[in-house]
Amino acid sequence: MTAEYRHVPVMIDEVLRELDPQPGEVVCDCTLGGAGHTVELARRIQPDGLSIGIDQDDMALEAASKRFESEVPNAQKAFLKGNFGQLDELLVKAEVPGVDCFLFDLGVSSPQLDIPQRGFSYHEDAPLDMRMDPRNNTTTAAEVINTKNEADLTRILRMYGDEKFAPRIARAIVRHREEEPIETTLQLAQIVKEAIPAAGRRHGGHPARKTFQALRIEVNHELDVLDQGLRAAIRWANTGGRICVISYHSLEDRIVKHIFSEMSQGCICPPDLPVCVCGHVPIVEVKTRKPLVATDEEVSRNPRSRSALMRVAVKLDVTSV
Repeated sequence: MTAEYRHVPVMIDEVLRELDPQPGEVVCDCTLGGAGHTVELARRIQPDGLSIGIDQDDMALEAASKRFESEVPNAQKAFLKGNFGQLDELLVKAEVPGVDCFLFDLGVSSPQLDIPQRGFSYHEDAPLDMRMDPRNNTTTAAEVINTKNEADLTRILRMYGDEKFAPRIARAIVRHREEEPIETTLQLAQIVKEAIPAAGRRHGGHPARKTFQALRIEVNHELDVLDQGLRAAIRWANTGGRICVISYHSLEDRIVKHIFSEMSQGCICPPDLPVCVCGHVPIVEVKTRKPLVATDEEVSRNPRSRSALMRVAVKLDVTSV
């Protein structure tokens, strides 16, 4: 199991540069995975620093623990099961007063894609599942596909997948399930492929890619969780604390950009008022007006980094305001 989670951490050089972890600091990796980022961060804060890792996948937590024991045995750690939408209660459980470095590496991990029975991949036949945490999240992709009406399916595919052919795909899904339930990944992938015109299948990779992305986001409520988790991270960050987010599609990046912009804004009073009455003060300073991207060298080594977008903010001192 451990070997399956040894994927290459995305933009590790940029993560280390922007978070700049120092000995004795508290680091929280909100998307622990196989601990690729966390191990490198831990090397820089040990022996007195604390590495907090959060993941809702039991396999990831097990793999990360084994890797820590092997590569940074003297590092202090607290690995917690949950998703970063529960960040408040998880950090209370970790018993820390604040955090110096937060990292969010969003999206589904490569090992999850590589395990067919998880149902994330359109290359392998498996039950349509797509749940990040099968124990706590009871809604599967199959349930979404077989119960949502055509209008809702169109909305999901268009909003979360930016799927140009969303109405055609939704219509094809509804027609097919009237004859038999749609229960497997390859079954759905074939329906999507047949619904998209031949000209539309010539570009943009696998024709089912956007549909599967949209379903994964819907099943796991990923955008709501991101909004909750990022706002919680800003609350928990110590003064001078760094918050780094790596996203992989425009929906995620838009949320990160919006929250950082909102939290960095000062007075919002009309300009003709002689004094400020709104009391609004900036909470973070945005360090990346445009998102950082992976170098060409990294993309050639690690294709997963091709779509990565990194944004960084620093918590300001608001105690004196």
